[in-house]
Amino acid sequence: MGNTSSMLTQYDIEEVQQHCNNAFSQQEIVSLYQRFCQLDRNGGGFISADEFLSVPEFAVNPLSQRLLRMLDGLNFKEFVAFLSAFSPRATLQHKIEFIFKVYDSDGNGRVTFNDMLDVLHDLTGQFISEQQREQVLTHVLEEAGYTKESLLVMADFVKILGSSGLKMEVEVPVD
Repeated sequence: MGNTSSMLTQYDIEEVQQHCNNAFSQQEIVSLYQRFCQLDRNGGGFISADEFLSVPEFAVNPLSQRLLRMLDGLNFKEFVAFLSAFSPRATLQHKIEFIFKVYDSDGNGRVTFNDMLDVLHDLTGQFISEQQREQVLTHVLEEAGYTKESLLVMADFVKILGSSGLKMEVEVPVD
């Protein structure tokens, strides 16, 4: 699996499937492997940030720079694990953990008001002012029982998003 010029064996497919908690079928894993090989232009078995940016849908995503910090240098197994959060078969817990990592950009296990404000800025750009972003975020936090000074941890994200009917899915085309 390290060398993208090799083919996946049945063992490799099952190992990757287990690693991503069966979020993808074996056929989807084969399709993801083909896409991984296309992205891995130098054939080194890892995808760089520049290679990820070659995907137009990724390059225009307002969170692409945040996601790149999570993505740069992934091998195939890690690539599938990353994408598994977007599978319809992923658990709500898995999706929330992924979202938490996007907000927790320094990886310290805590999300501050400024961390959330940064993500909101990435998402809204110049469409709303900094003052409007702060007002919206303050209001949302207060409705959830938090303040601007609160440091949110994973359990807080589970509490807030756990009953939200969260949908974040992509379809993996199967040849």
